[in-house]
Amino acid sequence: MSATYESVLKTYKQAGQEHVFTFYDSLKADEQAALVSQAASIDPLRVNTFYTNATTAPSHDASLDEIKPPPAEMVGTAIGDAEAGAKWEELGLAAIKEGSVGVLLLAGGQGTRLGSSAPKGCYDVDLPSHKSLFQLQAERVKKIGELAGANQGVPWYVMTSGPTRKETEEFFRTNGYFGLDEKNVIFFEQGAFVPPLARARSVLTSCRRTVLSPGVLPCLSLDGKILLSTPSTIATAPDGNGGIYAALRAPLSPSSETTVLSDLAARGVKYIHAYCVDNCLVRIADPIFLGYCISRESTCGAKVVVKEDPHESVGVLALKGGKVGVVEYSEIPRELSERVGAGGKLEMRAGNIVNHFYSLEFLNSVASFEDKMAHHVANKKIPYTDLTTGEIIKPAKPNGMKLELFIFDVFPFVPLPKFSILEVPRATDFSPLKNAPNTGSDDPQTSRRDLLAENARWLKEAGATLAEGVEVEIAASVSLLGERLETVKGKTFTKSGYVEKVADFEKLV
Repeated sequence: MSATYESVLKTYKQAGQEHVFTFYDSLKADEQAALVSQAASIDPLRVNTFYTNATTAPSHDASLDEIKPPPAEMVGTAIGDAEAGAKWEELGLAAIKEGSVGVLLLAGGQGTRLGSSAPKGCYDVDLPSHKSLFQLQAERVKKIGELAGANQGVPWYVMTSGPTRKETEEFFRTNGYFGLDEKNVIFFEQGAFVPPLARARSVLTSCRRTVLSPGVLPCLSLDGKILLSTPSTIATAPDGNGGIYAALRAPLSPSSETTVLSDLAARGVKYIHAYCVDNCLVRIADPIFLGYCISRESTCGAKVVVKEDPHESVGVLALKGGKVGVVEYSEIPRELSERVGAGGKLEMRAGNIVNHFYSLEFLNSVASFEDKMAHHVANKKIPYTDLTTGEIIKPAKPNGMKLELFIFDVFPFVPLPKFSILEVPRATDFSPLKNAPNTGSDDPQTSRRDLLAENARWLKEAGATLAEGVEVEIAASVSLLGERLETVKGKTFTKSGYVEKVADFEKLV
């Protein structure tokens, strides 16, 4: 037996998971090496902790008495309050200008539902410009820096996954980083987690790291035992977007000691705006949202859209057991989801859009409580290898579990006075791309429709008119949030098209 095998086996025996090596002696040499390599990438003691926390924590389902709307003092609104919005915007722009703001993009998913194996950010929703989601967002990152007067630019941290990192980086390189300074585009990969010693340190130096295969966790039996998918392979499944917090502490590459957290600190970044790649309307480093959270000295915050249909399949920000959390729509008792409060609005209306604010101080603190976060359990039918016969079994009913953490699972650890919620208009801030083309909701067609509708609103507010059926796409370089469109006042646009520079407006009259 090799020393590597012996040391890995010893760790698994300590965790009571040594059955993973049941078939080791009967495997071919290359299969033995593959199994040892995969097993060495997993910390079985930590997996045991995940299992214990997930199965002993209170159910994620909640009773009517446990769930309450967020307190009024926690919630602000960017809807219909121009004076407050202007103050927050000024504060947010000042923070961007001084280099205190970084942007964090969750972009690890593939466009599988869209009929593409490429990273979802590469997808083109068929705008007149045919820009990808990545390009649209890169141009917004550049423009918000220019509007704020941030000469150093705004650092953009792009979280990928094992299947998407190489292609994402190549897509950016091929397209010249869409006009951004290459040094301000930092790629990293979800899936790294580190042992207790390293987790306790905000900057990882000279300490051993244990890295799980990117973005996955082992599948477990109902009694917490790691399952084998074949005699030489541990069964794994995606671990949810909550893995982002561990990824922030992992080296950017095998040859680097730099982490996202250490890079943020080195640049002097204090505040981070995080969002998902599939929202074509996202207002990146939104100065109003940033200013709102900064003005309240918040360590964590969330943008929400007002939920109008009580049965809409979107989770809501709420208090659960006295702590902030996201309650999934399926968890809210019907009576509570339909309850109407003051002003005729739903009480449970703070629709979660995965659009967050963090202080760097808070992100550095996550390591101190991460092991207390309870994974969500999904009981599934998981093919596995019978340890007695070596036969691969395809069960007819759920026989195991997949564990996931979500990005919002840190919320309960934020003191209530340090958490802020900002309501924003859905039409200006949220149009997710989730479903296959022509599905009718949250698909490429609705993304295209909503972005062009937003651009049309800007033109009309600036005093322009659009002929029926005319669609005008405005580049971020021309206007990011509807600003500086004075030249269109009094014009009627009779042709559809793409406006890349102000002079292009004349071509569409």
